Amino acid sequence: MARGPVTGEGLTAARERWVRTGGIELCVAELGDPGRPTVILVHGYPDSKEVWSEVAPRLADRFHVVLYDVRGHGRSTAPQPLRGGFTLAKLTDDFLAVADAVSPDRPVHLVGHDWGSVQCWEFVTVGRTEGRIASFTSMSGPSLDHFGHWIKQRVKRPTPRKVGQLLGQGARSWYVYVLHTPALPELAWRGPLGKRWPGMLQRTEKLPPGDYPTPSLAKDAAHGAWLYRDNLRARLSTPRDDAYAHAPVQLVTALKDTFLSERLYDGLELWAPRLTRRTLPAKHWVPLTRPDQLATWITEFVTATESGSPAPAPTGKHADRFGGQLVLVTGAGSGIGRATAVAFAEAGARVVAVDRDAESAARTAELSLLTGAPEAWAEPADVSDEKAMEELARKVAAEYGVVDVLVNNAGIGLGGAFLDTTPEDWKRILDVNLWGVIHGCRLFGRQMAERGQGGHIVNIASAAAFLPSKSLPAYSTSKAAVLMLSECLRAELAGQGIGVSAICPGFVNTNITSTARFAGVDADEEKRLQKKSARLYGLRNYPPEKVADAILRAVVRDEAVVPVTPEARGGRLLSRFAPKAVRALARVEPPL
Repeated sequence: MARGPVTGEGLTAARERWVRTGGIELCVAELGDPGRPTVILVHGYPDSKEVWSEVAPRLADRFHVVLYDVRGHGRSTAPQPLRGGFTLAKLTDDFLAVADAVSPDRPVHLVGHDWGSVQCWEFVTVGRTEGRIASFTSMSGPSLDHFGHWIKQRVKRPTPRKVGQLLGQGARSWYVYVLHTPALPELAWRGPLGKRWPGMLQRTEKLPPGDYPTPSLAKDAAHGAWLYRDNLRARLSTPRDDAYAHAPVQLVTALKDTFLSERLYDGLELWAPRLTRRTLPAKHWVPLTRPDQLATWITEFVTATESGSPAPAPTGKHADRFGGQLVLVTGAGSGIGRATAVAFAEAGARVVAVDRDAESAARTAELSLLTGAPEAWAEPADVSDEKAMEELARKVAAEYGVVDVLVNNAGIGLGGAFLDTTPEDWKRILDVNLWGVIHGCRLFGRQMAERGQGGHIVNIASAAAFLPSKSLPAYSTSKAAVLMLSECLRAELAGQGIGVSAICPGFVNTNITSTARFAGVDADEEKRLQKKSARLYGLRNYPPEKVADAILRAVVRDEAVVPVTPEARGGRLLSRFAPKAVRALARVEPPL
Protein backbone atom coordinates (compact mmCIF):
# COMPACT_ATOMS: atom_id res chain seq x y z
CA MET A 1 0.00 0.00 0.00
CA ALA A 2 1.25 3.48 -0.88
CA ARG A 3 2.43 5.85 1.83
CA GLY A 4 3.32 9.52 1.80
CA PRO A 5 3.01 12.84 3.63
CA VAL A 6 -0.36 14.26 4.60
CA THR A 7 -1.17 17.90 3.98
CA GLY A 8 -2.53 20.05 6.79
CA GLU A 9 -0.58 21.95 9.47
CA GLY A 10 -1.66 19.68 12.30
CA LEU A 11 -1.03 16.47 10.34
CA THR A 12 2.30 17.17 8.67
CA ALA A 13 4.01 14.35 10.59
CA ALA A 14 1.41 11.77 9.57
CA ARG A 15 1.97 8.77 7.31
CA GLU A 16 -0.59 8.09 4.61
CA ARG A 17 -1.98 4.90 3.08
CA TRP A 18 -4.98 3.86 1.02
CA VAL A 19 -7.29 1.05 2.03
CA ARG A 20 -9.47 -0.54 -0.64
CA THR A 21 -12.95 -1.78 0.33
CA GLY A 22 -16.21 -2.29 -1.53
CA GLY A 23 -14.92 -0.80 -4.76
CA ILE A 24 -13.67 2.44 -3.18
CA GLU A 25 -10.36 3.66 -1.77
CA LEU A 26 -10.15 5.25 1.66
CA CYS A 27 -7.42 7.78 2.44
CA VAL A 28 -5.97 6.86 5.85
CA ALA A 29 -3.48 8.89 7.90
CA GLU A 30 -1.44 7.59 10.84
CA LEU A 31 0.55 9.26 13.61
CA GLY A 32 2.46 7.80 16.53
CA ASP A 33 3.91 4.39 17.27
CA PRO A 34 1.95 1.49 15.67
CA GLY A 35 2.98 -0.67 18.61
CA ARG A 36 0.84 1.36 20.98
CA PRO A 37 -2.97 1.18 21.38
CA THR A 38 -4.73 2.35 18.23
CA VAL A 39 -7.20 5.24 18.37
CA ILE A 40 -9.31 5.74 15.22
CA LEU A 41 -10.85 9.21 14.74
CA VAL A 42 -13.96 9.35 12.52
CA HIS A 43 -15.09 12.73 11.19
CA GLY A 44 -18.59 14.07 10.58
CA TYR A 45 -20.52 16.06 7.99
CA PRO A 46 -19.50 18.04 5.97
CA ASP A 47 -15.99 17.49 7.29
CA SER A 48 -12.92 15.54 6.28
CA LYS A 49 -10.25 14.01 8.51
CA GLU A 50 -8.62 17.43 8.89
CA VAL A 51 -11.28 18.31 11.45
CA TRP A 52 -9.08 16.26 13.83
CA SER A 53 -5.92 18.26 13.01
CA GLU A 54 -5.78 19.72 16.53
CA VAL A 55 -6.75 16.58 18.47
CA ALA A 56 -4.65 13.97 16.64
CA PRO A 57 -1.18 15.44 17.38
CA ARG A 58 -2.11 15.78 21.05
CA LEU A 59 -2.79 12.03 21.21
CA ALA A 60 0.13 10.86 19.09
CA ASP A 61 2.67 10.85 21.93
CA ARG A 62 0.65 8.20 23.77
CA PHE A 63 -1.17 6.26 21.05
CA HIS A 64 -1.17 5.04 17.48
CA VAL A 65 -3.59 7.59 16.00
CA VAL A 66 -5.49 6.83 12.80
CA LEU A 67 -7.73 9.16 10.79
CA TYR A 68 -9.50 8.40 7.56
CA ASP A 69 -11.64 10.29 5.08
CA VAL A 70 -15.09 8.70 5.04
CA ARG A 71 -16.12 7.44 1.61
CA GLY A 72 -16.93 10.34 -0.71
CA HIS A 73 -15.10 12.83 1.50
CA GLY A 74 -11.63 14.39 1.39
CA ARG A 75 -9.27 12.23 -0.65
CA SER A 76 -11.31 9.04 -0.42
CA THR A 77 -13.24 8.02 -3.50
CA ALA A 78 -17.03 8.01 -3.71
CA PRO A 79 -19.25 4.99 -4.44
CA GLN A 80 -21.06 4.79 -7.75
CA PRO A 81 -23.94 5.25 -7.84
CA LEU A 82 -24.19 7.54 -4.83
CA ARG A 83 -27.69 6.37 -3.91
CA GLY A 84 -27.41 3.42 -1.55
CA GLY A 85 -23.64 3.85 -1.28
CA PHE A 86 -23.61 5.43 2.19
CA THR A 87 -25.64 3.00 4.27
CA LEU A 88 -24.49 2.27 7.80
CA ALA A 89 -23.77 -1.31 6.74
CA LYS A 90 -21.31 -0.14 4.08
CA LEU A 91 -19.77 2.38 6.43
CA THR A 92 -19.25 -0.47 8.88
CA ASP A 93 -17.47 -2.41 6.13
CA ASP A 94 -15.17 0.60 5.67
CA PHE A 95 -14.37 0.79 9.38
CA LEU A 96 -13.53 -2.90 9.59
CA ALA A 97 -11.27 -2.63 6.54
CA VAL A 98 -9.39 0.28 8.12
CA ALA A 99 -9.17 -1.44 11.51
CA ASP A 100 -7.85 -4.64 9.93
CA ALA A 101 -5.24 -2.64 8.01
CA VAL A 102 -3.93 -0.53 10.89
CA SER A 103 -4.46 -2.83 13.88
CA PRO A 104 -5.00 -6.41 12.72
CA ASP A 105 -4.22 -8.07 16.06
CA ARG A 106 -5.65 -5.70 18.67
CA PRO A 107 -9.04 -4.03 19.17
CA VAL A 108 -9.14 -0.31 18.46
CA HIS A 109 -10.46 2.67 20.37
CA LEU A 110 -13.04 4.68 18.45
CA VAL A 111 -13.62 8.43 18.61
CA GLY A 112 -16.43 9.96 16.56
CA HIS A 113 -17.79 13.46 16.01
CA ASP A 114 -21.10 14.40 14.38
CA TRP A 115 -21.83 11.83 11.64
CA GLY A 116 -18.62 10.11 12.61
CA SER A 117 -20.21 9.49 16.00
CA VAL A 118 -23.45 8.31 14.35
CA GLN A 119 -21.41 5.76 12.40
CA CYS A 120 -19.43 4.69 15.45
CA TRP A 121 -22.64 4.02 17.39
CA GLU A 122 -23.48 1.56 14.64
CA PHE A 123 -20.03 0.02 14.79
CA VAL A 124 -20.14 -0.43 18.57
CA THR A 125 -23.62 -1.99 18.63
CA VAL A 126 -23.57 -4.52 15.77
CA GLY A 127 -22.49 -8.09 16.37
CA ARG A 128 -19.90 -8.38 13.61
CA THR A 129 -17.63 -5.77 15.20
CA GLU A 130 -17.66 -7.33 18.66
CA GLY A 131 -14.11 -7.87 19.85
CA ARG A 132 -12.71 -5.31 17.39
CA ILE A 133 -13.62 -2.23 19.46
CA ALA A 134 -12.05 -1.58 22.86
CA SER A 135 -13.83 1.70 23.65
CA PHE A 136 -15.83 4.47 22.03
CA THR A 137 -15.84 8.22 22.70
CA SER A 138 -18.91 9.94 21.23
CA MET A 139 -19.48 13.65 20.66
CA SER A 140 -22.20 15.58 18.86
CA GLY A 141 -23.79 12.58 17.20
CA PRO A 142 -26.41 10.14 18.58
CA SER A 143 -27.16 6.57 17.64
CA LEU A 144 -29.96 6.58 15.06
CA ASP A 145 -31.48 3.56 16.80
CA HIS A 146 -31.47 5.27 20.18
CA PHE A 147 -32.82 8.43 18.55
CA GLY A 148 -35.62 6.43 16.96
CA HIS A 149 -36.63 4.91 20.29
CA TRP A 150 -36.38 8.35 21.93
CA ILE A 151 -38.89 9.72 19.42
CA LYS A 152 -41.25 6.76 19.76
CA GLN A 153 -41.32 6.97 23.56
CA ARG A 154 -42.35 10.61 23.40
CA VAL A 155 -44.97 10.04 20.74
CA LYS A 156 -46.54 7.10 22.58
CA ARG A 157 -46.60 8.79 25.98
CA PRO A 158 -46.76 12.51 25.33
CA THR A 159 -46.47 14.99 28.18
CA PRO A 160 -45.98 18.75 27.85
CA ARG A 161 -42.29 18.32 28.64
CA LYS A 162 -41.78 15.46 26.17
CA VAL A 163 -43.72 17.25 23.43
CA GLY A 164 -41.55 20.29 24.03
CA GLN A 165 -38.43 18.15 23.68
CA LEU A 166 -39.70 16.71 20.39
CA LEU A 167 -40.58 20.12 18.99
CA GLY A 168 -37.29 21.58 20.18
CA GLN A 169 -35.21 18.88 18.53
CA GLY A 170 -37.36 19.08 15.42
CA ALA A 171 -36.55 22.77 15.13
CA ARG A 172 -32.84 22.09 15.62
CA SER A 173 -32.97 19.44 12.88
CA TRP A 174 -34.37 21.76 10.19
CA TYR A 175 -31.38 21.07 7.92
CA VAL A 176 -32.22 17.33 7.82
CA TYR A 177 -35.42 18.04 5.91
CA VAL A 178 -33.55 20.24 3.43
CA LEU A 179 -30.93 17.54 2.81
CA HIS A 180 -33.67 15.12 1.77
CA THR A 181 -34.81 17.34 -1.09
CA PRO A 182 -33.60 16.15 -4.51
CA ALA A 183 -30.64 18.00 -6.09
CA LEU A 184 -31.09 21.23 -4.08
CA PRO A 185 -28.40 20.54 -1.44
CA GLU A 186 -25.87 19.54 -4.09
CA LEU A 187 -26.52 22.74 -6.04
CA ALA A 188 -26.28 24.86 -2.90
CA TRP A 189 -23.02 23.29 -1.70
CA ARG A 190 -21.36 23.48 -5.10
CA GLY A 191 -22.58 27.06 -5.42
CA PRO A 192 -23.04 29.87 -2.90
CA LEU A 193 -23.28 27.79 0.30
CA GLY A 194 -19.92 26.13 -0.26
CA LYS A 195 -18.28 29.54 -0.65
CA ARG A 196 -19.99 31.10 2.34
CA TRP A 197 -19.75 28.16 4.73
CA PRO A 198 -16.29 29.03 6.17
CA GLY A 199 -17.41 32.56 6.99
CA MET A 200 -20.68 31.33 8.46
CA LEU A 201 -18.85 28.99 10.80
CA GLN A 202 -16.39 31.68 11.82
CA ARG A 203 -19.29 33.88 12.89
CA THR A 204 -21.48 31.25 14.55
CA GLU A 205 -19.01 28.71 15.95
CA LYS A 206 -15.98 30.98 16.37
CA LEU A 207 -13.66 28.38 14.89
CA PRO A 208 -9.94 29.13 15.07
CA PRO A 209 -8.00 29.53 11.80
CA GLY A 210 -6.51 26.30 10.50
CA ASP A 211 -7.08 23.45 8.07
CA TYR A 212 -10.88 23.47 8.31
CA PRO A 213 -12.68 23.47 6.01
CA THR A 214 -10.55 21.88 3.30
CA PRO A 215 -10.84 22.76 -0.42
CA SER A 216 -12.90 19.58 -0.93
CA LEU A 217 -15.75 20.98 1.20
CA ALA A 218 -18.28 21.46 -1.63
CA LYS A 219 -17.75 17.95 -2.98
CA ASP A 220 -17.73 16.40 0.48
CA ALA A 221 -20.96 18.11 1.48
CA ALA A 222 -22.70 17.16 -1.76
CA HIS A 223 -21.70 13.49 -1.39
CA GLY A 224 -22.45 13.49 2.33
CA ALA A 225 -26.08 14.40 1.79
CA TRP A 226 -26.53 10.70 1.05
CA LEU A 227 -25.57 9.85 4.63
CA TYR A 228 -28.93 11.33 5.61
CA ARG A 229 -30.92 10.01 2.65
CA ASP A 230 -29.63 6.44 2.92
CA ASN A 231 -30.13 6.06 6.66
CA LEU A 232 -32.37 8.47 8.55
CA ARG A 233 -35.90 7.60 7.47
CA ALA A 234 -35.41 3.84 7.60
CA ARG A 235 -33.58 3.75 10.90
CA LEU A 236 -35.65 6.34 12.78
CA SER A 237 -38.93 4.71 11.73
CA THR A 238 -37.72 1.17 12.51
CA PRO A 239 -34.95 1.37 15.10
CA ARG A 240 -33.12 -1.77 16.14
CA ASP A 241 -34.08 -3.26 19.50
CA ASP A 242 -30.66 -4.80 20.07
CA ALA A 243 -28.54 -1.64 19.73
CA TYR A 244 -26.57 -2.24 22.92
CA ALA A 245 -22.96 -1.08 23.10
CA HIS A 246 -20.55 -3.99 23.54
CA ALA A 247 -17.68 -1.70 24.64
CA PRO A 248 -17.28 1.08 27.21
CA VAL A 249 -18.65 4.41 25.97
CA GLN A 250 -17.59 7.93 26.88
CA LEU A 251 -20.23 10.54 25.96
CA VAL A 252 -19.13 14.15 25.52
CA THR A 253 -22.14 16.47 25.33
CA ALA A 254 -21.68 20.03 24.03
CA LEU A 255 -24.19 22.05 26.04
CA LYS A 256 -24.40 24.86 23.46
CA ASP A 257 -24.77 22.57 20.43
CA THR A 258 -26.98 24.30 17.87
CA PHE A 259 -28.07 21.03 16.27
CA LEU A 260 -28.55 18.54 19.11
CA SER A 261 -30.38 18.80 22.41
CA GLU A 262 -28.68 17.28 25.44
CA ARG A 263 -32.04 15.62 26.20
CA LEU A 264 -31.37 13.24 23.28
CA TYR A 265 -29.09 11.29 25.60
CA ASP A 266 -31.63 10.80 28.40
CA GLY A 267 -31.73 7.13 29.37
CA LEU A 268 -28.58 6.29 27.42
CA GLU A 269 -27.39 4.07 30.28
CA LEU A 270 -29.96 1.51 29.13
CA TRP A 271 -28.16 1.12 25.80
CA ALA A 272 -24.61 1.71 27.03
CA PRO A 273 -24.24 0.09 30.47
CA ARG A 274 -20.56 1.07 30.77
CA LEU A 275 -21.16 4.78 30.20
CA THR A 276 -19.05 7.76 31.28
CA ARG A 277 -20.66 11.17 30.79
CA ARG A 278 -18.87 14.46 30.19
CA THR A 279 -20.23 17.90 29.34
CA LEU A 280 -18.69 20.94 27.71
CA PRO A 281 -20.06 24.50 27.65
CA ALA A 282 -19.23 24.61 23.96
CA LYS A 283 -20.85 24.57 20.53
CA HIS A 284 -20.90 21.81 17.92
CA TRP A 285 -17.36 21.67 16.50
CA VAL A 286 -15.58 20.69 19.71
CA PRO A 287 -12.63 18.91 17.98
CA LEU A 288 -11.51 22.33 16.77
CA THR A 289 -12.57 24.51 19.69
CA ARG A 290 -11.72 22.23 22.64
CA PRO A 291 -8.85 19.99 21.44
CA ASP A 292 -6.92 20.08 24.73
CA GLN A 293 -9.91 19.01 26.76
CA LEU A 294 -10.93 16.28 24.35
CA ALA A 295 -7.38 14.93 24.17
CA THR A 296 -7.26 14.77 27.97
CA TRP A 297 -10.55 12.89 28.20
CA ILE A 298 -9.72 10.51 25.38
CA THR A 299 -6.32 9.77 26.92
CA GLU A 300 -7.86 9.06 30.34
CA PHE A 301 -10.59 6.86 28.88
CA VAL A 302 -8.33 4.85 26.59
CA THR A 303 -5.68 4.41 29.29
CA ALA A 304 -8.26 3.21 31.81
CA THR A 305 -9.77 0.78 29.31
CA GLU A 306 -6.37 -0.60 28.38
CA SER A 307 -5.50 -1.16 32.04
CA GLY A 308 -8.80 -2.91 32.70
CA SER A 309 -9.73 -0.42 35.42
CA PRO A 310 -13.08 1.39 35.52
CA ALA A 311 -13.29 4.43 33.31
CA PRO A 312 -12.37 7.56 35.28
CA ALA A 313 -15.29 9.77 36.20
CA PRO A 314 -15.10 12.74 38.54
CA THR A 315 -17.54 12.40 41.43
CA GLY A 316 -17.33 15.82 43.11
CA LYS A 317 -19.99 18.49 42.99
CA HIS A 318 -20.66 19.76 39.46
CA ALA A 319 -18.40 17.09 37.94
CA ASP A 320 -20.59 17.00 34.83
CA ARG A 321 -19.95 20.73 34.37
CA PHE A 322 -16.25 21.14 35.10
CA GLY A 323 -14.72 17.77 34.20
CA GLY A 324 -11.66 18.40 32.02
CA GLN A 325 -12.00 22.18 32.02
CA LEU A 326 -8.94 24.32 32.60
CA VAL A 327 -9.23 26.42 35.77
CA LEU A 328 -6.64 28.95 36.93
CA VAL A 329 -6.69 30.20 40.53
CA THR A 330 -4.47 33.00 41.81
CA GLY A 331 -3.49 33.14 45.46
CA ALA A 332 -3.91 29.37 45.41
CA GLY A 333 -1.25 28.67 48.01
CA SER A 334 -3.63 28.79 50.97
CA GLY A 335 -7.06 29.77 52.26
CA ILE A 336 -9.87 30.40 49.80
CA GLY A 337 -7.53 29.96 46.83
CA ARG A 338 -6.37 26.51 47.87
CA ALA A 339 -9.91 25.41 48.79
CA THR A 340 -11.18 26.64 45.42
CA ALA A 341 -8.46 24.84 43.46
CA VAL A 342 -9.21 21.62 45.33
CA ALA A 343 -12.98 22.00 44.80
CA PHE A 344 -12.49 22.35 41.04
CA ALA A 345 -10.11 19.38 41.14
CA GLU A 346 -12.78 17.27 42.86
CA ALA A 347 -15.07 18.19 39.97
CA GLY A 348 -12.49 16.80 37.53
CA ALA A 349 -11.07 20.10 36.30
CA ARG A 350 -7.49 20.62 35.22
CA VAL A 351 -6.00 23.13 37.64
CA VAL A 352 -3.32 25.80 37.40
CA ALA A 353 -2.41 26.91 40.94
CA VAL A 354 -0.78 30.35 40.93
CA ASP A 355 0.86 31.90 43.99
CA ARG A 356 3.88 34.08 44.66
CA ASP A 357 5.05 31.35 47.05
CA ALA A 358 6.22 28.58 44.70
CA GLU A 359 6.21 25.88 47.40
CA SER A 360 2.65 26.67 48.46
CA ALA A 361 1.49 26.62 44.82
CA ALA A 362 3.20 23.25 44.34
CA ARG A 363 1.47 21.84 47.41
CA THR A 364 -1.91 22.98 46.10
CA ALA A 365 -1.19 21.36 42.74
CA GLU A 366 -0.32 18.10 44.54
CA LEU A 367 -3.55 18.25 46.55
CA SER A 368 -5.49 18.89 43.35
CA LEU A 369 -4.07 15.76 41.77
CA LEU A 370 -4.86 13.73 44.87
CA THR A 371 -8.47 14.94 44.92
CA GLY A 372 -9.36 14.23 41.32
CA ALA A 373 -7.75 16.66 38.90
CA PRO A 374 -6.59 14.81 35.76
CA GLU A 375 -3.75 17.35 35.53
CA ALA A 376 -2.52 20.12 37.82
CA TRP A 377 0.36 22.56 37.58
CA ALA A 378 1.96 25.08 39.93
CA GLU A 379 3.02 28.46 38.57
CA PRO A 380 4.78 31.02 40.78
CA ALA A 381 3.75 34.59 39.98
CA ASP A 382 3.13 37.91 41.72
CA VAL A 383 -0.23 39.17 40.46
CA SER A 384 0.82 42.79 41.05
CA ASP A 385 3.68 42.40 38.53
CA GLU A 386 2.33 43.21 35.07
CA LYS A 387 5.25 41.61 33.19
CA ALA A 388 5.10 38.46 35.30
CA MET A 389 1.37 38.13 34.63
CA GLU A 390 1.88 38.64 30.91
CA GLU A 391 4.49 35.88 30.88
CA LEU A 392 2.17 33.63 32.90
CA ALA A 393 -0.67 34.17 30.42
CA ARG A 394 1.61 33.34 27.49
CA LYS A 395 2.92 30.20 29.16
CA VAL A 396 -0.49 28.91 30.22
CA ALA A 397 -1.96 29.41 26.75
CA ALA A 398 1.02 27.75 25.05
CA GLU A 399 1.43 24.78 27.40
CA TYR A 400 -2.00 24.11 28.90
CA GLY A 401 -4.54 25.86 26.66
CA VAL A 402 -7.00 28.70 27.03
CA VAL A 403 -8.42 28.99 30.54
CA ASP A 404 -12.12 28.11 30.89
CA VAL A 405 -12.52 29.50 34.41
CA LEU A 406 -10.33 32.20 35.94
CA VAL A 407 -10.47 32.83 39.69
CA ASN A 408 -8.78 36.10 40.68
CA ASN A 409 -8.38 35.34 44.36
CA ALA A 410 -4.99 36.73 45.39
CA GLY A 411 -5.33 39.51 47.93
CA ILE A 412 -3.84 41.10 51.03
CA GLY A 413 -5.31 42.85 54.06
CA LEU A 414 -4.65 46.33 55.42
CA GLY A 415 -6.23 47.87 58.49
CA GLY A 416 -5.87 51.29 60.07
CA ALA A 417 -7.29 54.80 59.75
CA PHE A 418 -7.17 56.68 56.48
CA LEU A 419 -4.94 59.43 57.88
CA ASP A 420 -2.45 56.81 59.05
CA THR A 421 -2.33 55.03 55.69
CA THR A 422 0.71 56.06 53.64
CA PRO A 423 0.88 56.36 49.84
CA GLU A 424 3.11 53.27 49.90
CA ASP A 425 0.39 51.37 51.80
CA TRP A 426 -2.18 52.46 49.24
CA LYS A 427 0.01 51.47 46.33
CA ARG A 428 0.73 48.01 47.75
CA ILE A 429 -2.87 47.09 48.48
CA LEU A 430 -4.19 48.45 45.18
CA ASP A 431 -1.39 46.74 43.25
CA VAL A 432 -2.42 43.35 44.64
CA ASN A 433 -6.14 43.59 45.34
CA LEU A 434 -7.16 45.69 42.33
CA TRP A 435 -4.38 45.63 39.75
CA GLY A 436 -3.89 41.91 40.27
CA VAL A 437 -7.53 41.41 39.31
CA ILE A 438 -7.20 43.81 36.39
CA HIS A 439 -4.15 41.96 35.05
CA GLY A 440 -5.92 38.60 35.29
CA CYS A 441 -9.13 39.84 33.67
CA ARG A 442 -7.29 41.67 30.90
CA LEU A 443 -4.90 38.89 29.94
CA PHE A 444 -6.95 35.73 30.41
CA GLY A 445 -10.24 37.42 29.54
CA ARG A 446 -8.79 38.48 26.20
CA GLN A 447 -7.72 34.89 25.50
CA MET A 448 -11.25 33.69 26.26
CA ALA A 449 -12.74 36.35 23.99
CA GLU A 450 -10.34 35.56 21.13
CA ARG A 451 -11.12 31.86 21.39
CA GLY A 452 -14.79 32.76 21.01
CA GLN A 453 -16.13 29.84 23.04
CA GLY A 454 -17.10 31.61 26.24
CA GLY A 455 -15.72 31.09 29.73
CA HIS A 456 -16.09 32.52 33.22
CA ILE A 457 -14.18 35.00 35.36
CA VAL A 458 -14.53 34.96 39.15
CA ASN A 459 -13.24 37.94 41.10
CA ILE A 460 -12.95 37.62 44.88
CA ALA A 461 -14.19 40.87 46.40
CA SER A 462 -15.46 41.07 49.98
CA ALA A 463 -18.42 42.08 52.09
CA ALA A 464 -16.20 45.11 52.81
CA ALA A 465 -17.00 46.21 49.25
CA PHE A 466 -20.47 47.31 50.38
CA LEU A 467 -19.94 47.66 54.15
CA PRO A 468 -17.85 50.76 54.92
CA SER A 469 -15.66 50.76 58.02
CA LYS A 470 -13.57 53.48 59.65
CA SER A 471 -10.84 50.92 60.25
CA LEU A 472 -10.60 49.47 56.70
CA PRO A 473 -10.63 52.39 54.23
CA ALA A 474 -7.91 51.07 51.92
CA TYR A 475 -9.02 47.44 51.97
CA SER A 476 -12.69 48.35 51.49
CA THR A 477 -11.84 50.71 48.63
CA SER A 478 -9.83 48.02 46.82
CA LYS A 479 -12.64 45.49 47.17
CA ALA A 480 -15.35 47.97 46.17
CA ALA A 481 -13.33 48.64 43.03
CA VAL A 482 -13.17 44.91 42.31
CA LEU A 483 -16.94 44.66 42.72
CA MET A 484 -17.62 47.52 40.30
CA LEU A 485 -15.00 46.24 37.85
CA SER A 486 -16.77 42.87 37.88
CA GLU A 487 -20.15 44.46 37.20
CA CYS A 488 -18.77 46.50 34.29
CA LEU A 489 -16.87 43.57 32.84
CA ARG A 490 -19.93 41.36 33.11
CA ALA A 491 -21.86 43.80 30.93
CA GLU A 492 -19.04 44.07 28.39
CA LEU A 493 -18.37 40.34 28.00
CA ALA A 494 -21.95 39.06 28.14
CA GLY A 495 -22.27 39.16 24.36
CA GLN A 496 -19.24 36.88 24.04
CA GLY A 497 -20.60 34.20 26.35
CA ILE A 498 -18.16 35.03 29.15
CA GLY A 499 -19.70 35.25 32.60
CA VAL A 500 -18.27 37.37 35.40
CA SER A 501 -19.02 36.83 39.10
CA ALA A 502 -17.97 38.85 42.13
CA ILE A 503 -17.72 36.76 45.30
CA CYS A 504 -18.10 38.73 48.53
CA PRO A 505 -17.17 36.70 51.63
CA GLY A 506 -17.61 37.96 55.16
CA PHE A 507 -15.46 36.66 58.03
CA VAL A 508 -13.67 33.55 56.73
CA ASN A 509 -11.06 31.65 58.68
CA THR A 510 -7.97 32.09 56.49
CA ASN A 511 -4.43 33.28 57.07
CA ILE A 512 -5.09 36.72 55.52
CA THR A 513 -5.75 38.00 59.03
CA SER A 514 -2.43 36.80 60.43
CA THR A 515 -0.53 38.41 57.54
CA ALA A 516 -2.56 41.65 57.28
CA ARG A 517 -0.77 44.97 57.68
CA PHE A 518 -1.94 47.69 60.08
CA ALA A 519 -1.17 51.31 59.28
CA GLY A 520 0.01 53.77 61.90
CA VAL A 521 1.32 51.27 64.48
CA ASP A 522 4.72 49.89 65.36
CA ALA A 523 5.82 46.29 64.72
CA ASP A 524 4.88 45.00 68.17
CA GLU A 525 1.40 46.49 68.02
CA GLU A 526 0.94 45.16 64.50
CA LYS A 527 1.77 41.63 65.68
CA ARG A 528 -0.70 41.98 68.54
CA LEU A 529 -3.46 43.13 66.20
CA GLN A 530 -2.69 40.31 63.76
CA LYS A 531 -2.96 37.70 66.50
CA LYS A 532 -6.18 39.17 67.86
CA SER A 533 -7.87 39.42 64.47
CA ALA A 534 -6.78 35.87 63.62
CA ARG A 535 -8.26 34.69 66.93
CA LEU A 536 -11.57 36.46 66.25
CA TYR A 537 -11.80 34.97 62.74
CA GLY A 538 -10.89 31.59 64.21
CA LEU A 539 -13.76 31.84 66.70
CA ARG A 540 -16.10 32.62 63.79
CA ASN A 541 -14.54 29.57 62.09
CA TYR A 542 -16.29 29.88 58.73
CA PRO A 543 -14.27 27.50 56.51
CA PRO A 544 -12.86 28.54 53.13
CA GLU A 545 -14.31 25.34 51.64
CA LYS A 546 -17.78 26.88 51.89
CA VAL A 547 -16.59 29.87 49.89
CA ALA A 548 -15.16 27.48 47.31
CA ASP A 549 -18.55 25.77 47.04
CA ALA A 550 -20.15 29.17 46.45
CA ILE A 551 -17.63 29.92 43.72
CA LEU A 552 -18.41 26.74 41.79
CA ARG A 553 -22.12 27.34 42.23
CA ALA A 554 -21.75 30.92 40.97
CA VAL A 555 -20.07 29.73 37.78
CA VAL A 556 -22.70 27.05 37.17
CA ARG A 557 -25.55 29.53 37.71
CA ASP A 558 -23.71 32.50 36.17
CA GLU A 559 -24.42 34.64 39.23
CA ALA A 560 -23.32 38.27 39.21
CA VAL A 561 -22.74 39.12 42.89
CA VAL A 562 -22.55 36.42 45.55
CA PRO A 563 -22.37 37.40 49.23
CA VAL A 564 -21.00 34.48 51.24
CA THR A 565 -21.58 34.00 55.00
CA PRO A 566 -24.69 35.23 56.84
CA GLU A 567 -23.09 38.56 57.79
CA ALA A 568 -22.21 39.23 54.15
CA ARG A 569 -25.74 38.47 52.97
CA GLY A 570 -27.22 40.59 55.75
CA GLY A 571 -24.81 43.42 55.02
CA ARG A 572 -25.70 43.32 51.33
CA LEU A 573 -29.39 43.71 52.16
CA LEU A 574 -28.70 46.53 54.62
CA SER A 575 -26.54 48.39 52.11
CA ARG A 576 -29.39 48.33 49.60
CA PHE A 577 -32.40 48.92 51.81
CA ALA A 578 -31.02 50.60 54.97
CA PRO A 579 -27.92 52.57 53.96
CA LYS A 580 -28.17 54.86 57.02
CA ALA A 581 -27.80 51.86 59.31
CA VAL A 582 -24.73 50.75 57.38
CA ARG A 583 -23.17 54.19 57.73
CA ALA A 584 -23.85 54.13 61.45
CA LEU A 585 -22.18 50.73 61.80
CA ALA A 586 -19.16 52.05 59.91
CA ARG A 587 -18.42 54.37 62.87
CA VAL A 588 -18.22 51.53 65.40
CA GLU A 589 -14.76 50.74 66.71
CA PRO A 590 -13.65 47.19 65.76
CA PRO A 591 -13.08 44.73 68.64
CA LEU A 592 -9.30 44.76 68.39
